[in-house]
Amino acid sequence: MTTAESKIKKFESGNCEQDKVFYQAMEEVIYSIAPLLESDDRYKKHAILERLVVPDRIIKFKVVWMDDNQNIMVNTGYRVQFNNALGPYKGGLRFHPSVNEGILKFLGFEQILKNALTGLPIGGGKGGSDFDPKGKSDFEVMKFCSAFMTELHKYIGPRIDIPAGDIGVGAREIGYLFGEYKKITSSYEGVLTGKPFMFGGSLMRPEATGYGTVYFTETMLEIEGKEPLTGKICTVSGAGNVALHAIEKLYHIGAIPVSCSDSKGTIHDPRGVDLALLKDLKLEKRTSLEEYVVAHPEAKYIPVSEYPEDGHAVWDIPCYAAFPCATQNELNGFDAQNLIVNGCVSVSEGANMPSTPKAVNDFLSHKICFAPAKAANAGGVAVSEFEMAQNASMSKWSFEEVDAKLKNVMQQICKRVALTAKDYGVEGNYVDGANIAGFKKVADAMIAEGI
Repeated sequence: MTTAESKIKKFESGNCEQDKVFYQAMEEVIYSIAPLLESDDRYKKHAILERLVVPDRIIKFKVVWMDDNQNIMVNTGYRVQFNNALGPYKGGLRFHPSVNEGILKFLGFEQILKNALTGLPIGGGKGGSDFDPKGKSDFEVMKFCSAFMTELHKYIGPRIDIPAGDIGVGAREIGYLFGEYKKITSSYEGVLTGKPFMFGGSLMRPEATGYGTVYFTETMLEIEGKEPLTGKICTVSGAGNVALHAIEKLYHIGAIPVSCSDSKGTIHDPRGVDLALLKDLKLEKRTSLEEYVVAHPEAKYIPVSEYPEDGHAVWDIPCYAAFPCATQNELNGFDAQNLIVNGCVSVSEGANMPSTPKAVNDFLSHKICFAPAKAANAGGVAVSEFEMAQNASMSKWSFEEVDAKLKNVMQQICKRVALTAKDYGVEGNYVDGANIAGFKKVADAMIAEGI
């Protein structure tokens, strides 16, 4: 039994259903870094893996707030502070009914390696609540955010833990959270990123993850000797912040994004999706994609109910490059086979771990250029760190400055991952390259800092 296999066997003995996605992410990393574990006994001697997979602390708290009808509501809040070997904990807050401790451990674990790959001085963490902002009034969201921050403020700070946004937490929620933090502490400091520009936010933060994923893909295709995205059909899942801005950047470089999706169905517009309409539906009206075909009856709307349970309509559309930008495990083995059969050349993860292990294995075995989330979607946290830097220096960078810095970071991540994969005998495998490069950076810091 190899070192990697023995570690997985040990950790699986404590597995529980809630931790399913956490163990999925952990197993991927352990198998990937097997060459490193076997070649350098320092990591075993210092028990790095055993230490890395256990969060420094998990904070769980009650959030009590009052809705517009004067009903008292109760939710659960969390902050998983996973690892700060490279810098203060950094990672988003997610407000969604699916949030639980296991989901946040998975996201926090991925965040450690993702943040390490950026080369920026930040550790990994994640947090959130099972609160659902959908259907809530602005006042209700404000009341919840105030109650949430009343507890969270005890555990965060600009040199301790700097939360950001994630699913369900946009500029509105960050604004309310920041306002409450300032009220409680009487301190105006960069304790949250993703703030509105008027009081400390960075330009380009909403665009960062989607743009960054496309920048990474461009560099990967160049390294692998493939044709660029210009003029190519691309499929994108999701209709949130990441998907919208991935679509926007694809248009900037001359690609043709033809799809988007939400929880109810998929839009396929062969001419290219109408981005202005999409932003209006999702950012302004916050309504279903069904409305898209009212304005564009020539496009096709595919309800979830009309597609096989074991697949997703987005991945049945022929394309040159695919961008899963919705949620974890949205692209499975069935979907992967559809993409492969239809001639897909590249798959880049804009969401966190959107591809199942079976799908990833299929992509790698068929030599598809596959960009894993911890590398491809690191643009969001990179620009969050840019915001931290601007806050610390009390300065503002232009959109062009931030965009140039983001593009450079994503290109450097891609090159570093590709080179690491080559150095460890898995050339072209960006999953192993990302995991080894991220793990090595964090592990070496942990060894240097002692126990």
